[in-house]
Amino acid sequence: MHKSMTPATILALTLIAAGCASSAGPGPGSGKQPSAQALLAPTQGSRAGGSVSFVQQDDALLVTARVSGLTQGLHGFHIHEKGDCSAPDASSAGGHYNPAATKHGNPQAGEHHAGDLPMLEADASGNATLSVKLRGLSLDDTGHNIVGRSLVVHAGADDYTSQPAGNSGPRVACGVIVR
Repeated sequence: MHKSMTPATILALTLIAAGCASSAGPGPGSGKQPSAQALLAPTQGSRAGGSVSFVQQDDALLVTARVSGLTQGLHGFHIHEKGDCSAPDASSAGGHYNPAATKHGNPQAGEHHAGDLPMLEADASGNATLSVKLRGLSLDDTGHNIVGRSLVVHAGADDYTSQPAGNSGPRVACGVIVR
């Protein structure tokens, strides 16, 4: 992400990309699986950014993330309840998406919020990638629909035990999930 890009410029580019995407989804017999994306923009004082794609595959959602501008190490990664990244610190995104009112936890082992995702691990250059299939999330009404919600990357690791959000620190990037 270029240093001279302001949050307003990034938001404008996100809206343009969202406008270019079809909101109707695949048509009957199209053979295409429903998909969505989030373009992550840095919060104030951060350089983190990237993109995340979501593809519905039967009862699972394939999540593929590419994020840069992070500090080396683990970073909390969550779907938040509101599709609003307008606040400088992304506090406008609200808390974790938790429609079943469960405890925060590891999405790959035990009880957790619908919005709890596996952590991102950034290398020495600040780049992180993730590809994971998650059950219970959807891009329509067959599960917990995440379209229109936000995706947030945090400054630190998620301990998967602190309630309600895993103590993963400030929000360093945010993007709205769009079809």
